[in-house]
Amino acid sequence: MRLFLCEKPSQGKDIGRILGATQRGEGYLSGSGVTVTWCIGHLVEVAAPEVYDAALKRWSLEQLPIIPQQWRVEVKPKTATQFKVVKGLLAKATHLVIATDADREGELIAREIIDLCGYRGPIERLWLSALNDASIRTALGKLRPSAETLPMYYSALARSRADWLVGMNLSRLFTVLGRRVGYNGVLSVGRVQTPTLRLVVDRDREIEAFKSVPYWAIDISLSAGSQAFIAQWVAPDGCTDGVGRCLQQPTAWQAAQQIRTAGNAQVESVETERVREGPPLPFDLGTLQEICSKQLGLDVQETLEVAQALYEAHKATTYPRSDSGYLPESMFVEAPTVLDSLMKTDPSLRPIMDQLDRSQHSRAWNDSKVTAHHGIIPTLEPVNLSAMSEKELAVYRLVRAHYLAQFLPHHEFDRTIAQFACGQQMLAATGKQVVAKGWRLVLEEPQPDEDGDAAMRSQVLPALREGLACQVAAVDLKALKTLPPRPYTQGELVKSMKGVAKLVTDPRLKQKLKDTVGIGTEATRANIISGLIARGYIVKKGRAIRASDAAFTLIDAVPAAIADPGMTAIWEQALDMIESGQLTLDVFIAKQAAWISQLIEQYGNASLSIKATQGPACPYCGAATRQRTGKSGPFWSCSRYPDCKGTLPVESGASKQRVTRARRINRKGS
Repeated sequence: MRLFLCEKPSQGKDIGRILGATQRGEGYLSGSGVTVTWCIGHLVEVAAPEVYDAALKRWSLEQLPIIPQQWRVEVKPKTATQFKVVKGLLAKATHLVIATDADREGELIAREIIDLCGYRGPIERLWLSALNDASIRTALGKLRPSAETLPMYYSALARSRADWLVGMNLSRLFTVLGRRVGYNGVLSVGRVQTPTLRLVVDRDREIEAFKSVPYWAIDISLSAGSQAFIAQWVAPDGCTDGVGRCLQQPTAWQAAQQIRTAGNAQVESVETERVREGPPLPFDLGTLQEICSKQLGLDVQETLEVAQALYEAHKATTYPRSDSGYLPESMFVEAPTVLDSLMKTDPSLRPIMDQLDRSQHSRAWNDSKVTAHHGIIPTLEPVNLSAMSEKELAVYRLVRAHYLAQFLPHHEFDRTIAQFACGQQMLAATGKQVVAKGWRLVLEEPQPDEDGDAAMRSQVLPALREGLACQVAAVDLKALKTLPPRPYTQGELVKSMKGVAKLVTDPRLKQKLKDTVGIGTEATRANIISGLIARGYIVKKGRAIRASDAAFTLIDAVPAAIADPGMTAIWEQALDMIESGQLTLDVFIAKQAAWISQLIEQYGNASLSIKATQGPACPYCGAATRQRTGKSGPFWSCSRYPDCKGTLPVESGASKQRVTRARRINRKGS
């Protein structure tokens, strides 16, 4: 029997239809000598410490470090029925095709089950970048040898085991140390989550420590003939900061008076430069999350879920968890089919389609820049836009626009910088004149920032020449203040996680890091951020995210090496080396285990400088409460649990309604 092992039932249904396996069984499809089954995500998980030793259920320093000699996985209780189905089918299979998602995690999902069930037959790999019928047929004709993707499994296994070692050992270590000094919460430490949290904490501390400095600027309304435009005063050296802002009010006030008195400004120089901008690349997931956060206000997890729905449910776009925006050169021949399908999907695109150059080969098609996945683009077949939600349609249009942009001309504009003498003062004006809209036909320019500088740059200047006198119509002296850094949004945090190498200042780490390395992966960053929110370490405030008090406590408690994004990026780089065959799984895990053992030895007797948590009194029995973390985030739990089950939300000033509800729940549990 030839067995196809998919990641989800929806994938199994799509692949089964093409293979002719349409006869439904319990947890599988069959037909024509082929069976298709699925995993429902991870069917197994790394065993908890108490599975290795029942005594490890209790958290204590004496039991650390916990380093399994033989790693074990357990069947997840929620999906045990489906695991039994897969195990039975593997026992009958004579040939296996792995058809899980085409990434590290997909490889792990399949091969952990294969190893646990002891399957030893031949294996091939189905590598899908889209779930539309044409793409599935093409991929079925190009099955890959098992050995080609096996290193991805070792890399994913290394990531999984390293996360377990760090999470299980260091969370226990610092939580127990915290309890010694009266901190009742759980200090949850993670290999990627803690350095990610450090980014947010550092940004919030920058904001808190920021000292606003007053400065002065002058906007001057000038006119040449009948056309008005805005120029800015150029403050002289000696009264400015590093970016040219005037810090001396008397100097700015005197300059404004002189400009008003002068009445006109004479052009001293005019320089015009023709700028040609090529289109942005198709999206990788991180860039899509960043843009959707900024333009649509979507959380990064929400963007991932929408992109996954466009891929799985609507068959409208290609595989979303990509870390590359480039496309294989071989896919260029498919461009006419994609464009024709877009036109059939949405006839309103006709005016744009008529302006496309289908022979244009943009920089997006570049084999040397493609990783395991290519950029997210529309699929080869028409789709039903009316079946999409408002958010799905908005994200789809962004993906579509970035693809269409590859076939439009460069965006061209003239940038003009003019300098003026006005009495004893110097002025400058910048203008932009669009020459060819090009790919901006489908991707509009972003809105200017609140400071208005972008609006100044986008003005159209009149025809200026050296020696021309322009009339001063108005002088606006502005008292301003420097602004603190902005809090992170989820999209900007993903961007920092992707480009963390740019933030590393340690010269030793910087030398080891590739410029492109990040922390986390396209597939995991959204989950990391969502997990920090669920644990109460990150708090959403509108589109911004801020660190909670617990986050500051955690980052201050753990050693710098654990929270250092640069150190974590080094480990991420090592995972890439495992995938490329430059490093073995065993060597990587041995180094992780040695590092954790060293930390436990070093900090096992440390005294943490953290504040004891003072929770509210239990609403039922009046005893002290301790902060605990549940599925919905942190909450206060009675210190007499399980004898008393009173709880309260973490937010201060809980309403009477919440207290009453806590009492009611407690009475039911008594």
